[in-house]
Amino acid sequence: MKKEFDAATRALPHVQNLHAYVPGDQPQGTGWVKLNTNENPYPASPKVELAVAAQIQQLRKYPEPVSGDLRAAIAERHGLNSANVIIGNGSDNILDLITRCFVSQAGAGQTVPSYSLYPVVVGMSDKGLIDVPFTRDMQLDLDAIEASKAAVFFLTSPNAPTGVAFSLADITAVLSRIDGLLVVDEAYVDFGGETAIPLLAEYQNLVVVRTFSKSYALAGMRVGFALADAGIIRMLDRVRDAYNLDRLAQAAALAAFEDVTYFEAQLQQVVATRERTRSALDALGWFTYPSAANFLFTEPVDATGASGAAVAESLFKHLKSAQVLVRYFPAHALTCAFIRVSIGTEQEMDTFLTVVESWLKHA
Repeated sequence: MKKEFDAATRALPHVQNLHAYVPGDQPQGTGWVKLNTNENPYPASPKVELAVAAQIQQLRKYPEPVSGDLRAAIAERHGLNSANVIIGNGSDNILDLITRCFVSQAGAGQTVPSYSLYPVVVGMSDKGLIDVPFTRDMQLDLDAIEASKAAVFFLTSPNAPTGVAFSLADITAVLSRIDGLLVVDEAYVDFGGETAIPLLAEYQNLVVVRTFSKSYALAGMRVGFALADAGIIRMLDRVRDAYNLDRLAQAAALAAFEDVTYFEAQLQQVVATRERTRSALDALGWFTYPSAANFLFTEPVDATGASGAAVAESLFKHLKSAQVLVRYFPAHALTCAFIRVSIGTEQEMDTFLTVVESWLKHA
């Protein structure tokens, strides 16, 4: 007789109530224009392939345990020491390490809307999460952030899903008013945001988190890093998994990081395409947030001049029926009237705009 085990009731209570992170659709088959997960439309540096190939014969050996070469390169680029850098299996891994180390019973805080992984990593630690909502103007509510008394406060800059970036003055104002840790998640900062890295010299309660997934086109390799005071990095290293970044990922990230010429060229192309697409949406009379990321958050207006949740959902479904994937976030009052469009190649964005025109004519 099969011995049964009811995982649904035997799991810890907070795990039973946890809602896992829901990524964007990953379509099967061909013909899709995938503008829903903010991936880079261009391949990684050609030097990545060579660097990865050189490691194939070494796969029988464990990787360098702390990603030392990559830490050193990142530190040097930003005028820091290796002791100020930690490497993770994607920036999501870094966010989890921070939560495990520093989110006490005081809980964590986040602006809303924001990256939907924050509730997941905080929930895994069975701690509370305090929401500080944005209004449509996307200004930071400093009083509410201070009043949260959060042990760790997560701030995405540029924001996801709007693309709005916050200035160093904004971030400094937050740092000066809170006692907890401020985690500035800069996943998209290379596309036009203002980095908080210069503030590390003055504020020990700051952690800057970055990823290789977006601007370096290495989403499939899962490499992220954080910059912080050496004392914070030491604590994060205590809970970091041994050999948390494999040999191939370390080699790929280092090769991409060092190919500055290629990086800057493809970055400029993404930004140029973003601004061209933004101009096309402006011409339609749609409101689109100013973006410092590799996506646009835009409020569709149909042929009758109407906007709102039903209009945004209609366009989302029309695009999907034409095999163009974007993201729609219906669960929040600030996001339900918008769609988020990742920046693809010039051809992909032309396809997106063509399908938008067909929706305007037939919806």
